[in-house]
Amino acid sequence: MNLAMLLEMAADGFGDRVAVGDRSTGLTYRELLDLARGAAALFEKHRAERVVVVDQNSDAVPIALFGAALAGTPFVPVNYRLADDRLRDVLARAAPAVAIVGPDAIERVRGIAGLDVMARDDFLEAAAKESPGEPGFTDPDDVAVMLFTSGTTGEPKAAVLRHRHLTSYVISTVEFMGAGPDEAALVSVPPYHIAGISAVLSSVYTGRRIVYLSQFTADEWSSAARDQAITHAMVVPTMLTRILDAVDAGGDLPALRHLSYGGGRMPVAVIERALTRLPGVGFVNAYGLTETSSTIAVLTPDDHAAAFGSGDPAARARLGSVGRPLPVLEVEIRDESGGALGAGEHGEIWVRGEQVAGEYLGRGTVLTDDGWFPTNDGGWLDADGFLFVDGRLDDVIVRGGENLSPGEIEDVLLDHDAVAEAAVVGVRDDEWGEVPAAAVVLAPDGRVTAGELQDWVRARLRSTRVPDRIAFVDELPYNETGKLLRRVLKDELSG
Repeated sequence: MNLAMLLEMAADGFGDRVAVGDRSTGLTYRELLDLARGAAALFEKHRAERVVVVDQNSDAVPIALFGAALAGTPFVPVNYRLADDRLRDVLARAAPAVAIVGPDAIERVRGIAGLDVMARDDFLEAAAKESPGEPGFTDPDDVAVMLFTSGTTGEPKAAVLRHRHLTSYVISTVEFMGAGPDEAALVSVPPYHIAGISAVLSSVYTGRRIVYLSQFTADEWSSAARDQAITHAMVVPTMLTRILDAVDAGGDLPALRHLSYGGGRMPVAVIERALTRLPGVGFVNAYGLTETSSTIAVLTPDDHAAAFGSGDPAARARLGSVGRPLPVLEVEIRDESGGALGAGEHGEIWVRGEQVAGEYLGRGTVLTDDGWFPTNDGGWLDADGFLFVDGRLDDVIVRGGENLSPGEIEDVLLDHDAVAEAAVVGVRDDEWGEVPAAAVVLAPDGRVTAGELQDWVRARLRSTRVPDRIAFVDELPYNETGKLLRRVLKDELSG
């Protein structure tokens, strides 16, 4: 199966439903397919080897995505927020390609060898006018999507996802025509993030209308959710806190039924606040990676309710987990030698399944011969199979030969009423090699000293885990998808 078939099935099954945009004036599934076919013919006319998008969320994204699939051409959405030199370097690596570019980026990408630049509006007009040719066959093993990593500490890698990986994920996680005619998904993550890709594919297959938010602000998100009767949405942790503040200030979200979150650590206090403030919403914590075509594990609405309503501390702790692995996937925790570990033992998270790609442009696959992918994330499984993610193994703090998890220390800091956000990194130390240091954002009425927070941690964890220094900051450094930029923070705290 290939991505184009997902849209073709939707157009055949519920072609008159609105697929993208306003419920009254948006594109229907049949219209989306017609435009994608026009886009495919356009790409073939340009002899595109890849289809690049340098733009915010818009109708052009699904049209280009499915048009590329119909043409048998890889789809490559690129981070338009990159600095000019980094953006041009990524685009040069993606060339030769047709590049669909938003109005703010046209001048930034001109003159790159092998890049056929087309303004977004020109692309949409041309796709509407182009006469579709005879549909070809796209092999499930062909490359469907390439996504460049954020590249905050070096040259970005391009993760390669083939049609069989992405369709396997969609078919195993959602039901064809499973959405009701009133359902609508608000997509506010950018198109170059795997969550943005999977949101389009899953929504199309289920028949759920897609509403795009070009750039996230909490007020615009809340307004769109109300005005467009949004039933489903996905956010990153930093978004959820701001959305809850906006809801407190401006009213409820009456249509919202399902809110998934992922892409970073969610403080338990924030999700408990969300469960209290939005009791009619089913919350889902989804953990996944680009290389695994999105979600690996899910903490379901029932899991949230059971943990939130329990007086058992062990059950409540599961709000800090990412749930249980999808039934179609295998997950193991392994030690440094590759040996499987038991429940409660910390190690590296490994995953295997049909949706797992583990491949990079120019670097080949990192899968083992029997299909296992090392995520480079640390974590552990409890006795009931709930997965807890400690964070990237690269972020582990090695203090005098002892491995410390930043997430463990952050969770304790976040339990303090005065703390709104906290991040812990390792900084160099002459005696211990590395010691933990913390950056803390105080709650609006929070009052606490660094010494008091150090005593707070010392009372709950071993003394080696107490931050050597604590800096109070106005905000933590996140990228646009909510990922904490630990390397930036490390530089700031090492000064």
